[in-house]
Amino acid sequence: MTRRDLLRTAAILGVRPSMARAQQADPLAAMRAQMAATPIVSTRLMNVMTLLGGPGGNVIVQHGLDGKVVVDTFVQGAFAGLKQRLDALGPIPILYAIDTHWHFDHADNNESFRKAGATIIAHSNTAKRLSEPHDLLGMHFNPAPAGALPAETFAQTHQLRLNNEYIEMGYFPPAHTDTDIYVQFVLAEVLHLGDTFFNGMYPFIDAGTGGNINGMITAADQSLRMAGPRAKIVPGHGALADREALLKYRDMLVTVRDRVQKLKAAGRTAKEAVAAKPTADLDPAWGAGFIPPDAFVTSVYNTL
Repeated sequence: MTRRDLLRTAAILGVRPSMARAQQADPLAAMRAQMAATPIVSTRLMNVMTLLGGPGGNVIVQHGLDGKVVVDTFVQGAFAGLKQRLDALGPIPILYAIDTHWHFDHADNNESFRKAGATIIAHSNTAKRLSEPHDLLGMHFNPAPAGALPAETFAQTHQLRLNNEYIEMGYFPPAHTDTDIYVQFVLAEVLHLGDTFFNGMYPFIDAGTGGNINGMITAADQSLRMAGPRAKIVPGHGALADREALLKYRDMLVTVRDRVQKLKAAGRTAKEAVAAKPTADLDPAWGAGFIPPDAFVTSVYNTL
C-alpha cells in the first residue's frame, strides 16, 4: 500500500493521517481501532426499542419479553461495550443479529454474537461476500471464519414474529453493495436502511461488490414507498431521520446523478467531471461527511 493510497483511505473514512501512517502495516486494524474508540450513544425509540450509534454506524435493539433482536453489530473492538449496553436492557437472551450488508462496520461482530447465542440473519449475498477476500479502500479483508457467517439467509424477503411485532426484511437490488437489505419493524414504524441511506452526507458506493448510483436511487424510492409520515428511519450512518430527510437525500442523489450523467454524455472524463464541480452548491449541506465531494462524484461517474 502506497503512502498516497493510505492518505486517500484516511481522507475518505475520516482517520487522522498521523494514525494512518502509524498503522500503515495494517490499515484495517487502524480503522477498527479508530471506529471502536467512538463512544456509543443511546436513543430510546420506544419502550422496547433502542438505537445505539457510534462505532460503525447505527444499531437497532428490540428488547421485548421474547428476547433481543439486534440489527447490525458495530466493528470488532466495540463488542464489549455493545454487549454491556445489551445486558443493561435486561436478562432476556439475544435471539437474532441481522446484517444489513456485508461491510465490516456492520457485520464485524457476527462471530461474537453467535457465541452469545444469537442466530445471524442476512441476505445470501452477504454470506457469499463474507466468504471471499476483498481489497476495499486500501484495506485487505480475509474471508470471514465459519462462525461469522450467517446461519439463516434469504434471497428476497424474510420475516420474524416476536415481541408482539412483525419484523420484515427485504432485499434491495444492488445499491450500496449487492448485499443490501432493509429491516422494518412494521407496528413500531421503524425502518433500518443500512448504508443505502447516509443521512446528511454523501454516501459511499462500493462498486467492487455491485454498488451503483442508480441502485441507490431505486433503494431510496422503494424506502419512501414503505415509510409512512410517522416513520422513524435509521440510516447506516448519520442521525435518526424521518421521511422528509430521506426524501431530501433521494433528491440529492438524483440531482448529482443527472449532472454527472450529462457531463459523461458530453464526453467528459471522470477527472474532467470532478473538475467541473457538479456538487458545488450541494457541498455545504452534504459534503461534511466522510466521503469528500470529489470522491462521491468519481463513484457516481464510474457506476453510471
